[in-house]
This record gives sequence, C-alpha cells and structure tokens, in this order.
Amino acid sequence: MMKKILEVLKNEPRLIEVSKANLVVFVGDTHGDFEASKIVVKNYLKSGNILVFLGDYVDRGPNSRENLDFLLQNKLKYPEQIYLLQGNHEGHRILPFYPADFWENLSSVDYQYYAEIVEKFPLIVVAKNVISLHGALPDLENLKQVNKISLGSEIWKQITWGDFQEVAGKKLDFDSFTGRPQFGKDWFYNLMNRFNKEVLIRAHQPDAPLYLFNNRCLTIFTSSAYRPERNIAIYDFKKEIKDARDLKIVRI
Repeated sequence: MMKKILEVLKNEPRLIEVSKANLVVFVGDTHGDFEASKIVVKNYLKSGNILVFLGDYVDRGPNSRENLDFLLQNKLKYPEQIYLLQGNHEGHRILPFYPADFWENLSSVDYQYYAEIVEKFPLIVVAKNVISLHGALPDLENLKQVNKISLGSEIWKQITWGDFQEVAGKKLDFDSFTGRPQFGKDWFYNLMNRFNKEVLIRAHQPDAPLYLFNNRCLTIFTSSAYRPERNIAIYDFKKEIKDARDLKIVRI
C-alpha cells in the first residue's frame, strides 16, 4: 500500500483548496478511536461530500494502527473526497514527544514506513471563507506560502502544535507543562484578516472551549480518548457561513 498512497500524496499540495462540494465534514483528533473513523466514513462518505480529518490519528486510544490503516485505505479509494491533515502526532520523527504509544511500539521498519507516509499529509484545507488545520494559524504573508513550509520549521510548529487562549496578545509564553506554543486573540484576528477568512476549524487542544474569538474559532474532538462526546462539524456549501455557529455540530 505504501507505494500507492505515496503516489497519491505526492500529488497533493500542503494547501488544499475546496471550491465545490455538497457537505464538507470536519473531523477532530481521532487518536486511535477506530470506531469514530468508521462511523464518519460510513455516514458521510457520500457522493459530493468531502471529509477533512484534522490530524492526530494515533496514540492515546487503543486502536491506532487499525485507525490509521483504515483512513489510508479509504484515502486510496477516494483521494478527492478524503483529506488527512498533519497533526503533531504525525510528526514524531520530526519533533519527538511523550507519551507516544503507537510510535514507540513499532518495529524500526514499520516506524519508517508510517513516518514517511504521514509526513506527506497536507497542512491546511480551505473551503471558501473557512480555514481548517490542526493547531494554530501560521504567520505567513498569504496562504499560498503553506506549500513551501519546511517540516520542523517554526511555521510548521505553529500549525501542528499551537494552542489558542482568549487573552490579549499575539505570541504568548509556551505552556510550561506541554511545551506547546500559545497564541492570543491579536494573533488570531490579525491572521484571519490577512488571509481574508471568517472561520477557523481546528482540533488539538482538549481544554479549549468549543467556540473562541466571537464564535469565529471552533475546536472539535472526535476521540473518546479525551472525552465521552465525539463531535464533528458540517459545512453545508449551500449556506453562507458568517461564524462558527453557522456550522452544524454533530455528536457521533
């Protein structure tokens, strides 16, 4: 499967732009929750729909390998309907972290196999005036520059590791416990204005409120590894989206 999936992924840019769809379904961290991924694919992988998984497919939950293999197999079958974004748990070879039960229990061969695949995943999906990624917004002049981001760079860390806080300021202190970069409301508003987008959909930060920044930032999780409810967000392309409350939040 590796050769085939790499062939698909090498033709994808780091920035995916969706201009046509019926529904765009955004899925938060699944973290080894194989059941959650199966439910999403079964219920929403329909003609005209696009599924955007926001990263972190492994570690934490009990079925990391099954979860990732399932998503890769479906990506092969439906390459233009499923997009698997890169989260921080896809960057273990780039920036190691602990705990990482999936990565730490792989053979050296399997480690290289999976790392090479997930490091090819895109970083951002844009759908009209909605931007989606794993962590925080990147400090770029324009979104086209996403395609030139180097793995492991400061910009990559912002996207895959960044947290948001509802406080004044741009760059805040790193979280003393997790080491994650923290960003404030000035960072959010400045970059959303620069990119000319209305809504950000993200995952990554389990302690974040569902809505931040006057309802313009939505944080979702789709893994029972963190909390009992598993949410997805649905964007109906026929409707105008002014803020994140115009999206449909569904518990699966």
